Amino acid sequence: MEHETSTNNMQVLSTKIIDWGKALGFQKIGFSSINLEATEQHLHQWIQQGFHADMEWMHHHGCKRTQPEQLIEGTQSIISVRMDYLPPDGADPKLLLNHPEAGYISRYALGRDYHKVLRQRLQTLAVKIQDEIGQFGFRVFVDSAPVMEKPIAAKAGLGWVGKHSNLLSKTSGSWFFLGEIYTNLPLPASSPITDHCGSCSACIDVCPTQAIVAPYIVDARRCISYLTIELKGIIPLEFRKAIGNRIYGCDDCQLICPWNRFANYSQQADFAIRNKLDCSKLLNLFSWSEPTFLNRLQGSPIRRIGYERWQRNLAVALGNSPKNKVTLRFLKEKYQESSDLVKHHIEWAIDQQKQQ
Repeated sequence: MEHETSTNNMQVLSTKIIDWGKALGFQKIGFSSINLEATEQHLHQWIQQGFHADMEWMHHHGCKRTQPEQLIEGTQSIISVRMDYLPPDGADPKLLLNHPEAGYISRYALGRDYHKVLRQRLQTLAVKIQDEIGQFGFRVFVDSAPVMEKPIAAKAGLGWVGKHSNLLSKTSGSWFFLGEIYTNLPLPASSPITDHCGSCSACIDVCPTQAIVAPYIVDARRCISYLTIELKGIIPLEFRKAIGNRIYGCDDCQLICPWNRFANYSQQADFAIRNKLDCSKLLNLFSWSEPTFLNRLQGSPIRRIGYERWQRNLAVALGNSPKNKVTLRFLKEKYQESSDLVKHHIEWAIDQQKQQ
């Protein structure tokens, strides 16, 4: 079945897509062109400075990341969506950061893996479009390929990229996920939103490791989210104290952002807190065996870092926790059964416990 691609028909279709998207649980839907020249220049400079750390995949795909038509041939426009994820009934994250015996997990990872949730909804949206106009070319993405999701979302009018490099909205803050549909439909582009960070530097000032080296520029080598999630090896000694009790990711730059006063809680059951991960004791989590880790975190985004990195992160957090004989005993007991990577961090944690 042929579909009409006149400007008027595409405008009508875009309005329908917004309605369908909202019915699927997306709070905002927008459309962008595929011109990402400014983003391409910024990305190249960022990589040349080594700010991507050991995330070699950031440049392995060449220009596919910033030239959508090279990633998916025939792409003419991009449908961009966002979905709120902040759970309404979690422990106060700011208070939790002041309780070093508990583990802090980035708020996005407390529930079900967002990749699966958004991908299914986006696929449903694409099928809905197909039912309306017939076969068309598309591909769904949720942080799963070389896609510049934040600049694309900004072009689609979903918000602006803040100084901490996250997308921000005046009405919704930044506690939301992003997803995209690359399509060969010439959908009309949405109007971008202007930057409203102004002279505020709260996110830059609050970063525990000073990873935001300049407005809008994050050095991943210093970022706690990178160090506790993406980094496969040894966490550099210079950052361990600053990590505190953050065992998976870091939300400090979002917690301090004034625009998050207007953030909305998620209405999605999939993002409800699982396994009391919003306020679990470090020692309880450290006591998990690998089978327990895999079982408890089934369907969680945390599972992808694997048991070894989970234990590594917990060892660092325990080293930063108050001096305690039970903690010291746990560390020594775990040492015997741990990998070399985890042992390295346990040794540091034991030294920290003894020094306090």
